[in-house]
Amino acid sequence: MTPPAFEHSPESKAGTAPAASAPYHSPWWLPGGHLQTIWPLACKAPLPRYRRERISTPDGDFIELDWAARPTAAASAPLLVLFHGLEGSSHSHYARTLMGAAAQAGWRAVVPHFRGCGGAPNRLARAYHSGDSAEIDWILRHLKRAAGSAPMLAVGVSLGGNALLKWLGEREHESCELVAACAAICAPLDLSISGKALGRGFNRVYARHFLATLRRKALAKCAAHPGAFDAARIAGARSLEAFDDAYTAPAHGFAGVGDYWRRASARPWLGGIRVPTLLLNAANDPFVPAPALPRPAELSAAICQELPAGGGHVGFLAPPWPGTQDWLAHRIITWLTRHAGPHPAQS
Repeated sequence: MTPPAFEHSPESKAGTAPAASAPYHSPWWLPGGHLQTIWPLACKAPLPRYRRERISTPDGDFIELDWAARPTAAASAPLLVLFHGLEGSSHSHYARTLMGAAAQAGWRAVVPHFRGCGGAPNRLARAYHSGDSAEIDWILRHLKRAAGSAPMLAVGVSLGGNALLKWLGEREHESCELVAACAAICAPLDLSISGKALGRGFNRVYARHFLATLRRKALAKCAAHPGAFDAARIAGARSLEAFDDAYTAPAHGFAGVGDYWRRASARPWLGGIRVPTLLLNAANDPFVPAPALPRPAELSAAICQELPAGGGHVGFLAPPWPGTQDWLAHRIITWLTRHAGPHPAQS
């Protein structure tokens, strides 16, 4: 398919936000994008009580869902679906806060884990990737049955945000039948730009962190599926670019890392999005440099783009010391509530 192109409406200018939204300002004790990215990892909210469910995939594999709503949440309550980031899970700092906020609002909430991220290795040689809109599609269709007649709302963070946005653009009209509103937080959008950025300077610290688990999982795939991949190339990968070329691309049907990054990027699909969608990126996000951010003309009228000066990569910590992610959770819940309709908190 060819990415659609639509004229951008003046209603979706960069920085536009609903009237009830308070602008984000990073606290004085967290200067710079790197500190604003790293410090939130030390300020995690308590882990919600999750109910684990394993479901089968259309191709004979499985994923795990973690449900985190209060038992008293009504069947008519909105269902919030959170797609996590690279090597993330329901235990990630942003998941803890957002799941807690959704439950506080009286919503049902769930984190579907991408393959291999729920704690158990998946069966197939494939895993997950940044542009897997087909995976987003079948998961949301499965969860729509649980949502019933209540609104279903989807949030994607980082990698999960890119995959969600790509799905929204590809399924421009079908998506409106499944989800009422969406939000994408710190999505990389242009994987070539973000991928190259993660191979430079201090960003290599983040890359090494991701590679520690990515290589281990991929080498386990090599052992479980002899001959499927080049184990020596995977073991020798010292950058995400090299890893994606050695494993991610061949495991998911791409010709190489360049083909993967180009075809999996959500940016070309933003003009086709028809579901009301919040696109939130910090201007100082070290994973998503300025050239990766879309111009207003690339956005559909359904997108509200917000570009606060600070926040880092999925940071957005707010006072009091040492910081909480309450601002981010409130911003997401406020946006989604505006488009899903208010729902009173359950007692």
